[in-house]
Amino acid sequence: MVWQVLEGLSRDSAKRLRFVPGVIYVDEGAACGQSPEDRAKTVAEMKLILQTLGFPWHFVALEEVFGLSPSVLRCSAQEPVGAVGTYKVAVDSFLQQQHTLGTERAGGSPSPAQGEEWLSPPGTQESQDPAGPPPAAQTEALSRLFGSVKTLTAKEEFLHTLRTHLILHVARTHGYSKVMTGDSCTRLAIKLMTSLALGRGAFLAWDTGFSDERHGDVVVVRPMRDHTLKEVAFYNRLFAVPSVFTPAIDTKAPEKASVHRLMEGFLLRLQAQFPSTVSTVYRTSEKLVKAPRDGCAAGPRCLLYSATAFGAQTSGFSQTQPPTPRAGAGAPTEAGGAQDRCRGAGPCGREDSRAQVIEQLCYGCRANMKDVPSLDLLPPYILAEAQLRSQRASQEIQEYLVENGAEEMQTAESRAWGHQESGARIA
Repeated sequence: MVWQVLEGLSRDSAKRLRFVPGVIYVDEGAACGQSPEDRAKTVAEMKLILQTLGFPWHFVALEEVFGLSPSVLRCSAQEPVGAVGTYKVAVDSFLQQQHTLGTERAGGSPSPAQGEEWLSPPGTQESQDPAGPPPAAQTEALSRLFGSVKTLTAKEEFLHTLRTHLILHVARTHGYSKVMTGDSCTRLAIKLMTSLALGRGAFLAWDTGFSDERHGDVVVVRPMRDHTLKEVAFYNRLFAVPSVFTPAIDTKAPEKASVHRLMEGFLLRLQAQFPSTVSTVYRTSEKLVKAPRDGCAAGPRCLLYSATAFGAQTSGFSQTQPPTPRAGAGAPTEAGGAQDRCRGAGPCGREDSRAQVIEQLCYGCRANMKDVPSLDLLPPYILAEAQLRSQRASQEIQEYLVENGAEEMQTAESRAWGHQESGARIA
């Protein structure tokens, strides 16, 4: 995908791309069990490749999720930070330089060198070197988190979720409005079947479509979705695209170790016998229609998956009946006092905190959470956002009860006045 973008930015391209790209590399070595030496070697190889491209690049380690803000989990309709002051200015400068260079070439000036087939705006070629290895405390926390997860299926889902949050944070911080991923047709077909098996069928249109607008200010696009893995492999081979191979979290795992591996083996075996299998599944995903949304306020959102309207058991309850208040929300009762005393750091407090997180998840994430013994190992930004949403929901319930109580008082008073007036007429 990077080579395709590089070709589209060159002046020899029939339809030149009109944006300033950047490349992000997420180091997932801690989650995959790599040693610090192997991780440093992989980062060095990636730097050598990216330095030849001229694109601005960003290296981030997966451990950095332990330093994210809870705001990364919220849908934002505004422009990302620095979008107006940095990104659009960079694009305008890029187009102006290209126009100036084209005018000079038309006047007979010499053509640029082979390594200067495209120009970036001033300052964008400065590489974003990693500020050294991540802190040992964060690496240990990430290793404990993935070590505590019982199944490989849940590990892969958590890895995908944390990676998405980290990429979204980097995009917003550096002013990118689009994130391009290299998901191929084969990978998306496998993802479609896997998501169905994991209970994420309601979100297939966003997970496998060309664009995913669930984050609001940053849109995820998949420009490689029309190419199969075999086509990508032949392209890399024929054009000598440099590659860096790193072990994944499911490397050398047996086929039945996870739902992802099982679906991958199933589809690839069918594809070997029936070459139209992947294309058929892919065409099915193209027919999926996204549910209508009203910006970022389209109902409850899953805490981890950024999905809207995440369950009939939690959405739409206010339209049928008023929500049931907590035991300690109204007049103090013995049970309510016991619950208040139980919300500490003991076992009851941990159970209450776990329920607080679970109730804000979609069906697929709830199933994965069953394989996580303790939610205390989750990154702090997830727990903080869960607590904030829970407090906000409790406040809305209390306001609802107060408003309904006032309305009932007014209704009772009006009925009393009506009875008094009717009694006076009879007298």
